[in-house]
Amino acid sequence: MTGCLRLALAIHIHQPIGNFDGVFEDAYRDSYAPFLEVLRQHPQIPVSLHISGSLIEWLVEAHPEYIDGVRELTERSQVEVIGGPFYEAILAGIPSHDRIGQIAAYSRYLEQLFGAKVRGMWMPERVWEQNFTGDMTRAGIEYTVLDDHHFKSAGLRDEQLYGYYLSEDEGRLLKIFPGSEKLRYTIPFQEPQETIRYLREIAERHANPVVCFGDDGEKFGTWPGTKQHVYENGWLTRFLNALLENSDWLKLCTLSEAVDNVPPIGMIYLPDCSYREMTEWALPADRLAEFEQLSKQKQHDPEWHAVRPYIRGGTWRNFRVKYPEANEMYTRMLQVSQRLQQITSDEEDVERPHFINQARTELYRAQCNCSYWHGAFGGLYLPHLRHAVYNHLIAADSLLESATGRPARWVQIDADDYNLDARKEIRIAGDRLVAFLTPSRGGHLYELDVRGVRLNLLGTLNRRPEAYHDVVRHAAHAQHDGSSVASIHDAVRFKQPDLDRMLVYDNWPRKSLVDHFLPPNIDPAVFRNGEGELGDFVLGVYESKLRRSAGRVEAVLARDGLVGAHRIRLEKSISLEAASGNRLEIRYELSNLPPGERFHFAVEFNFAGLAAGASDRYYYDGTGRQLGPLESILNLKQAERIGLVDEWLGIDAGLESSVACDIWTFPVQTVSQSEGGFELVHQSSTVVPHWDFLAGPEGRFQVELSLALDTSAAQARELSKATVAAT
Repeated sequence: MTGCLRLALAIHIHQPIGNFDGVFEDAYRDSYAPFLEVLRQHPQIPVSLHISGSLIEWLVEAHPEYIDGVRELTERSQVEVIGGPFYEAILAGIPSHDRIGQIAAYSRYLEQLFGAKVRGMWMPERVWEQNFTGDMTRAGIEYTVLDDHHFKSAGLRDEQLYGYYLSEDEGRLLKIFPGSEKLRYTIPFQEPQETIRYLREIAERHANPVVCFGDDGEKFGTWPGTKQHVYENGWLTRFLNALLENSDWLKLCTLSEAVDNVPPIGMIYLPDCSYREMTEWALPADRLAEFEQLSKQKQHDPEWHAVRPYIRGGTWRNFRVKYPEANEMYTRMLQVSQRLQQITSDEEDVERPHFINQARTELYRAQCNCSYWHGAFGGLYLPHLRHAVYNHLIAADSLLESATGRPARWVQIDADDYNLDARKEIRIAGDRLVAFLTPSRGGHLYELDVRGVRLNLLGTLNRRPEAYHDVVRHAAHAQHDGSSVASIHDAVRFKQPDLDRMLVYDNWPRKSLVDHFLPPNIDPAVFRNGEGELGDFVLGVYESKLRRSAGRVEAVLARDGLVGAHRIRLEKSISLEAASGNRLEIRYELSNLPPGERFHFAVEFNFAGLAAGASDRYYYDGTGRQLGPLESILNLKQAERIGLVDEWLGIDAGLESSVACDIWTFPVQTVSQSEGGFELVHQSSTVVPHWDFLAGPEGRFQVELSLALDTSAAQARELSKATVAAT
């Protein structure tokens, strides 16, 4: 034995903004509370603990005894609390000024809560770019933990990773620990002696090494099968006892203790990277499938293990390319952040300055990373997480409008490159609604914010191929036998049967004002599967004009395009009036139609955020008659109105047509992967009014649509709550 090996255990626990309260509670019961209790019973085991801000705010309210317990262990130097961005934002997903702001704000919060200085931070999802060094050190951070994969991607070998390195940006130094991927897979999925054996081998070969384990605390009780394994079967107690039994050569320490007692190995500059699995998930689906197949074929090839460290996957930012919906959230977040920065930097006249701090908190919450990407966890595919992001963005946007003294009723229209595609989009905004249109892509309405309930009705998600869909196809009816505890990356479970039959992919964005020309008498099932399109309007480029008048704004979009062999003109206008600011008026005019020719014209709307599968979320017709829940497949004949109600949210979306039409409705449901297994998730409800007609001698067809969003039920509920609170 050449010397003493130091082992630093860094535990990270987190629940995302918008997660269900029951999920928080289950994680507390199954993981957070029992882990802390076992730790309390082993006072000789120190850990560095990171609790995300979204989780700690919940714990302060729901389980203050947990906060007291952490404070107790902090005071006796058994727990070192480490910081990070307040609401677990991935630093590559937010502007520099928000990185510094979030990190510094959370350090202040933790120091006030626990009475101990915060020196280090948890790097969310270990997503790293070299320029983060400057922002982190400016926020007061001394060290962080990444994965050893980062260091191997920079050319280092395993034997060079037993300690920590210095890194630099513009003369500012940061200390970085490589977290062990090997330990991420042995803890807690193998018996403690496997970890001891691995650490002993390192101690025998190296002088005074430092090994860091940094990973999610949810793997100790929350991940499937781990509660029984870790606590009921005693794995955690056996593991901690095994560490203590080897104290003659194995010393447990916090990350700060390692920094204070061991010099850095040297200097390193790391490439843009994350942990290995994340870089793979960031690849396009087809390339990820190829890579997984290649890895499977080569896994027993001795040369593969020598070559593997030189193979890199994708970078985290490309999730915004892989999933345009992530880019929509990101660019909307940038708009709010830039507006907030402008107000605070330019010292713009602010009538209600206290709203600025509230807006900043809402913005920071909206930067929580979980819904901006997808891997082994539901992430982006979980509607309640995406809608939580929009909830806080809409709240921040409304607070900023109020802070700058808007009148009670107002409307505004502007054009700019809002989604960073180098083309201009149109923003129609008022005191009750905010709508975004994309003339360069079908003239779609791609975001519709309802301020009264802080909901983006177009926070939709397309059905698209995923690499793991091959697993669904090949093993749709397989059952996990449950005989062992598998890593979250290896487990295969199915929450519903026959998921392979639900694998349908979308050929256009599931947004609103998507213009279709279809064959007469087309089977609705054919359309639901994305087939039958005769025109080139769905994704075509539209010309646009903006019109402004007192109390009214309008966007006019027009396109000359093909329907079969016929070239026709489509013009649609979208207007918003200050006096009726919860209603979009939409007017369609088709012209240059060959007289006597038959046309089948349809306008697709999608509604997200209105949950399915509950009796208080339903469709209704023009008479108020309920038509079924929001996952219903309907085929209404000669209707002039359809509505969607979510009584829990308190919103009623009514769509009216000036010309009687048939209406299809159907759900958009994705087959996605989460820690609990493969599952079917309701993403949006599609409503398609359509008109089958013969073109008259004038060659025109006109229809006016009205989309009204009534949130009076939600407002009445909030007023009632306020009245009760006041008494």
